Amino acid sequence: MNRLFKVMFLAVALFVMSGVANAQVKIAHVSTAEILDAMPDKATAEKKLEAHYNELQKQLQAMGTEYETKVNEYTANEATMSNLVKQSKEKEIVDIQNRIQQFQVSAEQEFEAKRAELLQPILEKIQNAINAVGKEKGYAYILDTATGAAVYIGTGSIDCTGDVKAKLGIK
Repeated sequence: MNRLFKVMFLAVALFVMSGVANAQVKIAHVSTAEILDAMPDKATAEKKLEAHYNELQKQLQAMGTEYETKVNEYTANEATMSNLVKQSKEKEIVDIQNRIQQFQVSAEQEFEAKRAELLQPILEKIQNAINAVGKEKGYAYILDTATGAAVYIGTGSIDCTGDVKAKLGIK
């Protein structure tokens, strides 16, 4: 009985394994970076980001000019200032330095948030197109070569970057 059970188990295991070996899993790869670079929406987003960056730079330059003016004024008149006026002017200079540092940190965070806000709809379009191509072509997996998620792509892998671009109507 024990021997019969082992033989049957082995037969079922071989049958299942042969079915798995014969199963065809279609795997493709795509470069989202290449697609993103080809998207016309990206150029529009970059122009908006550049304008936002320039606006932040103008504000930072204005603060820098104010700082330089206060430092130059302090340096030029330091010898004739009373201790109370010196302390007041030094405090003004330190306050401006702190404001500049806080502004730089806030501006960086705001810029990154703006970048995410502008790129999110574009990335969603790409993802939707990838999902559609995957369903249409019957792929089990599509690996993104741009993110480093695929460490090896075999010669038999199918590049569907062109299909996704076509789905988005871009060359």
